[in-house]
Amino acid sequence: MSVSDADIAFAHDLFAPLGDITSRKMMGGLSIYADGRIFAILDSEATPYLKAKGPMAEHLATVGARQFGAESGKVMGYWTLPDTALDDPEIASDWARQALDALD
Repeated sequence: MSVSDADIAFAHDLFAPLGDITSRKMMGGLSIYADGRIFAILDSEATPYLKAKGPMAEHLATVGARQFGAESGKVMGYWTLPDTALDDPEIASDWARQALDALD
């Protein structure tokens, strides 16, 4: 199964406060970019994950975020958004800004 047009619209709406974002379908999911930099993905079930490492990943873990893991058990540097951000573009975009800043 892969992301649908509705899933893509959801991602663009969720991160709309960031400004001009782009996306690209990849391996059944979606890569999401701000200023040409990948900062998030949607998995094939349309779950958004932020790219995070180090202290930002630790911070996400403390608020209950889960790390992306492929069926093979391999984990990647992407974390779910906190539940409060899933229905609020301002909160989701604030988390995305923090993730982008931490990637510098």
